[in-house]
Amino acid sequence: MKKILVINGPNLNLLGLREPAIYGSKDYKALETFVLENGLDLGLQVECFQSNHEGAIVDKIQQAYGVFDGIVINPAAYTHTSVAILDALKAVAIPTVEVHLSDVDSREEFRRHSFVSLYAEKVIKGKGFDGYREALEHFSEK
Repeated sequence: MKKILVINGPNLNLLGLREPAIYGSKDYKALETFVLENGLDLGLQVECFQSNHEGAIVDKIQQAYGVFDGIVINPAAYTHTSVAILDALKAVAIPTVEVHLSDVDSREEFRRHSFVSLYAEKVIKGKGFDGYREALEHFSEK
């Protein structure tokens, strides 16, 4: 069974409270349940991790080496700023799919640049929770 690590970055723990017009009204627990259930449905073993701290995300990526077969990451605000997360992903060389709940390309200009996209083999934007399912399907089909 393939093992997939799902990483969510800063402020995703505030889903349901934070800008529901953009991110929806479901909370982080609902996202985590959705991801875990879809992973099981696809025959994947999934672990979820969320942090508001860049270093904790880098540490988790490094710890994934030799343990996980794929990473699904929503780096949130770190998408646009974190060379450290990009470098960690490149260092461990684990296949990665980048996910964003909202369509970042239709939002502020600064959100259109992603360091993670320089490494990710697939980027999914603007599909809400279903984007995570698509990312997991990507790994179940490999």
